[in-house]
Amino acid sequence: MSAPAPSSSSPGSAPEPNASARGGRWIEHWDPENETFWNETGEKVARRNLVFSILSEHIGFSIWTLWSVLVLFMGDDYGLTPADKFLLTSMVTLVGAVVRVPYTFAIALFGGRNWTIISASLLLIPTIAAFAVMKPGTSFDTFLWIGILAGIGGGNFASSMTNINAFFPLKKKGWALGLNAGGGNIGVPVIQLVALAIIGASGGPRVLLGIYIPLIVVAAVLAALFMDNIANVKNDTGAAKDAVKEGHTWIMAFLYIGTFGSFIGYAFAFGQVLQVQFGRTPLQAAYLTFIGPLLGSLIRPVGGWLADRYGGARITLWNFVGMAAATAGLVAASMAKSLPFFVTVFIVLFALSGLGNGSTYKMIPGIFQTKALAKGLTGDEAARYGRRLSGASMGLIGAVGALGGVGINLAFRQSFLSNGTGTGAFVAFLVFYAACFVVTWAVYLRRPSGSEARAKASTESKPQLSYADV
Repeated sequence: MSAPAPSSSSPGSAPEPNASARGGRWIEHWDPENETFWNETGEKVARRNLVFSILSEHIGFSIWTLWSVLVLFMGDDYGLTPADKFLLTSMVTLVGAVVRVPYTFAIALFGGRNWTIISASLLLIPTIAAFAVMKPGTSFDTFLWIGILAGIGGGNFASSMTNINAFFPLKKKGWALGLNAGGGNIGVPVIQLVALAIIGASGGPRVLLGIYIPLIVVAAVLAALFMDNIANVKNDTGAAKDAVKEGHTWIMAFLYIGTFGSFIGYAFAFGQVLQVQFGRTPLQAAYLTFIGPLLGSLIRPVGGWLADRYGGARITLWNFVGMAAATAGLVAASMAKSLPFFVTVFIVLFALSGLGNGSTYKMIPGIFQTKALAKGLTGDEAARYGRRLSGASMGLIGAVGALGGVGINLAFRQSFLSNGTGTGAFVAFLVFYAACFVVTWAVYLRRPSGSEARAKASTESKPQLSYADV
């Protein structure tokens, strides 16, 4: 049994993050804001955990979005209508959103490494169940319940992001969180590409499921071998209560509906829209559906990097302008029934949603760090305050943001039922992006007028909060 690592360090020291006497891979000392510690020992450990966190989250995303692919295999012999399929994918998205809340706090309860092993292993349940029932003649209710089980894969994102948030210093969080999320998000196009290859080779959905079952096992085993738990990320129910009471949690959740909600909602719906509105076959749809999610996933770390450099609020603001413009293009393409224009603009919208994912998530730790400084906190105390509230809020923000994917699928379902096209849904999305632009500007970038600034200065002794650079 290894000896416990020191619980504190003198200035400039960099103790090794050794496993504690609890057994397993528990790190007792972790201080990423200490530059000496970070440069000598912390960065190496953090990057190793990031790599295997990305792998596990990647598999989780793949299983979560599995049904966006499986419905393409389910032809007339399955007896499902387009409305049935949109309802199925909506329920999968809903469960993935809801489980993000408990998954966030599971890190503090079980430890990052331990929960990664558990959450990866849980993915075997819906995957094996789908393998068993995926055939014509199975009832819609059975598909619905197994799809709901697959929703647990959406929770892996929240626990993974909360875990990685604790490993990196504030100045590196945008890059690290963007890379972690992007590596997870890329599970969407990867499973679509694998499906394309299987469809092209005349394989069935069970082949796809059979490929992922051993990959889940590999992800769980590698997490057990190479990841760590951080002992000072303690179970703190008070942080959850404080995050719920904090207005910025819900403002950022609203903005995240516009970015990540769009990404995951479109990822589930794109193939079905191509089939229903443009009459594409499953193979033709599969050739097109992976491109947008792939670009959206790859560009997410770029959004985090740009936010690190120029400020997350600024990047998020102009990103919503781009998303609104792209959505207006989709309305025009949908009305003109132009498939090439429609696909091109949809891919641009995917890329912008990914960019915004990175910039909005970078804002979260910056906002709470800014609040800590405004409270008069400094140094380690300010860093602890920021990590505590940002970690607790991330699960709530991620959960509410993912609900945007539910809304997108339900909006498409209603639009097709009412009008036979997705145009009405796109108009609704355009209005929502405009609202996101206004909220971002009003809360994080609007400068108070001279009279407002003087009024605040006369009534408040604390420093004025500025979020423009978060």
